[in-house]
Amino acid sequence: MKTLACAFTGHRPVRYSFGYDEEHEKCKQLKAVLETQIAALIGVGFTTFYSGMALGVDILASGIVLKMKESKPNVRLIAVLPCETQANKWSEEQRERYFNMLSNCDEVITLNTHYTPSCMHERNRYLIDYADYLLAVYDHSNRGGTAYTIQYAQEENRNMISVHPDTLEVLSAPELEALRRRSEWKVLRNEESGI
Repeated sequence: MKTLACAFTGHRPVRYSFGYDEEHEKCKQLKAVLETQIAALIGVGFTTFYSGMALGVDILASGIVLKMKESKPNVRLIAVLPCETQANKWSEEQRERYFNMLSNCDEVITLNTHYTPSCMHERNRYLIDYADYLLAVYDHSNRGGTAYTIQYAQEENRNMISVHPDTLEVLSAPELEALRRRSEWKVLRNEESGI
C-alpha cells in the first residue's frame, strides 16, 4: 500500500498582517484552518508530511503535525532542510524551537552543508517531488518561493489546497488555477484597452 504524503509551503511571517505574532487572532485563525486541513488529510489516509522547516507556515504546520502524532503514532514528519545553516540568522528563541522540532521529526534530510543561491529552490522541488499533495498558505502573488513551489507543484500535477493568509479562503488546485487565469485575462484586457 502506497504511503500518501503531503508537503507544506507558505510565505515568511513578514508577508502576513500578524507578522511573527502567533498570539494574534489572525494567526490563531490560520493555525485552526491548517489544523482542520491536516486532520482531513490524515482522515483520508495521509501519514507522511514533509516540511522545509522555514519560519512561518512550515514551522506552524510542523507543530500541528507533531501535536497530532501524539494520538496518531503512524503519522510521520520529515524535515527537508535546504542547508545545515538554515537557522543561523534566526533569533535564539526561533532557533531553539526549530532544533526542538527537528529532534522530534521522524527523519531530517539536509540537502546542502552551506547556503547556496539555489538551495531554497532545491528544497522546494524536493518537497514536491516526494509529496502527493501540497498544503500552501499563499496570497496569490506571482513572486517568491511560495509562488515558485506552487507553480512547480502544478507542473508536476500535484493536488493542492491553498489557504489565503488574510481572508482564510481555502481553494483547491483548479480554483487556484482559475483565479490565476482570470487575473491574467484582466491584465491582457487592460493592456489591449490602453488602461
